[in-house]
Amino acid sequence: MKKSNTISIVLIKEIVRQILTTTNSNHHIARVLAVAPNTVRRYRQRLTKLSSDWQTYQSMNDAVLLAHFNRRKTPDKDKRQPDWSHIQTLMQMHKHQTLAQLWEEYCAVDPETAYCQSQFNFYYRRYLKSVDVSMRQTHYAGECVYVDYAGKTIGYIDNNTGECRQAQVFVGVLGCSQYTFAFASKSQKLEDFIEAHNRMYAFFSGVPQVVVPDNLKSAVTKPGSLPIINRTYLEQSRHYNCVIEPARVRRPQDKSLAEIGVLIVTRWITVILRRRKFFSVEEINLAIIALLEKLNRRPFKRIDGCRHSRFIALDKPVLQPLPEHPFEFASWVSAQRVNSDYHVAVEKHYYSVPYQYVDRQVEARITSKSVELICANQRIASHVKSDIVDGYTTINAHRPSSHQAYAEQNLEHYLVWAKSIGEAAIALVDSQFLGKPNYAMTASKACSQLKSLAKLYGEERFEIACQCAVDIKSLTVKSVRSILQCKIDQRRNALPTQSELPLHYNIRGAQYYQQGGL
Repeated sequence: MKKSNTISIVLIKEIVRQILTTTNSNHHIARVLAVAPNTVRRYRQRLTKLSSDWQTYQSMNDAVLLAHFNRRKTPDKDKRQPDWSHIQTLMQMHKHQTLAQLWEEYCAVDPETAYCQSQFNFYYRRYLKSVDVSMRQTHYAGECVYVDYAGKTIGYIDNNTGECRQAQVFVGVLGCSQYTFAFASKSQKLEDFIEAHNRMYAFFSGVPQVVVPDNLKSAVTKPGSLPIINRTYLEQSRHYNCVIEPARVRRPQDKSLAEIGVLIVTRWITVILRRRKFFSVEEINLAIIALLEKLNRRPFKRIDGCRHSRFIALDKPVLQPLPEHPFEFASWVSAQRVNSDYHVAVEKHYYSVPYQYVDRQVEARITSKSVELICANQRIASHVKSDIVDGYTTINAHRPSSHQAYAEQNLEHYLVWAKSIGEAAIALVDSQFLGKPNYAMTASKACSQLKSLAKLYGEERFEIACQCAVDIKSLTVKSVRSILQCKIDQRRNALPTQSELPLHYNIRGAQYYQQGGL
């Protein structure tokens, strides 16, 4: 049975009837009617003073009867009234502020006109009931922000497709000041959810200690008594040094401020903007900024100030500072086993990891520009993101030494070697790759044989042999090997060069032919 602080008029009449018409004890009546024995005792004392019979009370008006037995305390006019609004503000500003300490300060001013501590506490609780529902809870400055999506969306026409789409409205409310943030995004997906939080922290120019979201998929992967927070969302909270405490399932009171914030944003922003025509989400957010300023400066009805003034006075001074850079969105790919070729597949592209991690489980963290590979919570590789489907991105240092040597067999590698020998060697290497890819297997094998010849016969003889092959226009490994084996390169150097023919009597000159051959 749910107990209430106020006893119903029917129950009051039954208590009075049993006291006046039976000889049952206070405990017996209390047990039968499921009320406290002290309540029955108090009613019996009251009836003794009034000395009326049951018929009198039975015919009595309900309001009069209620006034006889449930008199509410009224503030003593001779006592000094505290400034309850100021006391509530002090209670919210400091987490360890106590009501007892504030009562002592109140008494120190003038003990003669001060309430006793029990009266002070009673009238403070009564004051809390008189303010807005969302203000009744004690929300400490800079402690919590409550976030949720509004049920009402704002329509816009997509400029690219001409389709009518609906923008989702994200709402964040600081607990102490009720300072409100709103942001429109294309969806409630993780990337938009994370971006909305980045914008919210920038709007507050600081970060609260705790974020209280609903149990949407972008925030909570698995709800329950021990909820599992979305990994990217958890990573963002670490970046901003705050804690995520999701509201309990089917416990709307855990995020009552978010519900009220959604209602207020819907009334003062969403409903107004739904009557306008927009062509992008950016246009909607520009319109939200102007209306949000008005909303946060609207005065409260039952307490002094407005959301903006309370934010400046209470929340802003104690918010944590923003980090140097906003959080960069990153999605995660679940762990997968590294293949024998020391590559893992991430969004249909293959990225290398050090070969020592073959057959181990590796996760991938993907940003807009990079792919990071994580093993046992340690980053083991980082690559520039590639959109080439079924392509490979490999860092040479990730290969075993034998694979590195094999991978070096390409045009660039052999040209570096040839340049250290001479121009003829470069011509031979270029000739092997002519019309072939830079990693052509046949060309690499030919260049590997050229390197072996240079090592066997020496670089000087090898360069001369290459020059001979260039001269006879036979730029092949077979020609260079034949020139070196037959020592043609050495004979080429030994042959004397003759600038003119020597004098000899057998030689016929022009004069011989002019005389008719005589």
